[in-house]
Amino acid sequence: MLTPPLRWPGRGVARQLDCRVFQSPLAGVSDRIFRALVRRWAPEALLFTEMVHATSLERGHGGEKFEDLAGETGPIAVQLFDHRPAAMAEAARRAEAAGAFLIDINMGCPVRKIARKGGGSGLLRDPELAQRIVAAVSGAVRIPVTVKTRLGWCGSSADPLGFALALENAGAQALTLHGRTREQGFSGEADWGAIAAVKRALRIPVIANGDVTSPERALACLAITGADGVMVGRGSLGAPWLVGRIDAALRGRPVPPIPTATQRLQLAAEQLTALVEARGDKGLLIARKHLGWTCQGFAGAAQLRRQLMGAPNLAEALALLREAGLERDGAALSCP
Repeated sequence: MLTPPLRWPGRGVARQLDCRVFQSPLAGVSDRIFRALVRRWAPEALLFTEMVHATSLERGHGGEKFEDLAGETGPIAVQLFDHRPAAMAEAARRAEAAGAFLIDINMGCPVRKIARKGGGSGLLRDPELAQRIVAAVSGAVRIPVTVKTRLGWCGSSADPLGFALALENAGAQALTLHGRTREQGFSGEADWGAIAAVKRALRIPVIANGDVTSPERALACLAITGADGVMVGRGSLGAPWLVGRIDAALRGRPVPPIPTATQRLQLAAEQLTALVEARGDKGLLIARKHLGWTCQGFAGAAQLRRQLMGAPNLAEALALLREAGLERDGAALSCP
């Protein structure tokens, strides 16, 4: 059971967390609406904005991802990526001013268009630049600066221990380590043993990431890695309750049950409505992937997903969800 809080001194502004489970930033997913759903089960967890590109921010794009963070309940971190130290430092200043709990630097994203420009996992091939970015960002803000990375670029060149020590020496106050290389992407099994080796060598907290898909897996991961916490990623797609269930398990509390099919349909209706209210027609398109993830694991789910993907507007999509609810238990969903 994990009870002592995590503490980071920052550079004048200290931060503390009682919850040892983090929700990973997910591109196209981790918006304010998704974060509000995660908060229902995990009010104290550290959540993240979507990744913000520092150069795009300079050009006037992406700032909406971290507007008014201070107005949200619970701690919200901003994750930045780029290969330019000065741009990263300025983006960090803006995120701090917006109310970020801490700044996280992405050095693990495997997406080709990001890595080939030297951002994300591209920095695994340039440790010196990675250190300069950490130093620049750490020197620009008073709040803590952390890094999320992978075991290495590929198996033959991976040196997770050396890379992690360099980041610690440059000023990183915590490290989230995904137990795969960039070459692996999300295939194969995460190497929790490699995370354990890094944890033993570092003084700063290490957060284990990769294949943490249930409370049982989280406990097993911590037993193997000795990490200070876990980060949940793709396992929360369509399951915003996962962080809260893991948090309860780590605290030795009763684990909340997985929502029933009817409850998931209700959740899907709420998220769909909120997205359309916030984004208009584009919100309906965004909602389709969430509906696909949430509407699974019950009789008729596959047919419902096909129908929802073709629904031309909010009213028809909600009607499909109401009908599915009636077929399940005879009670209409209270769709907005």
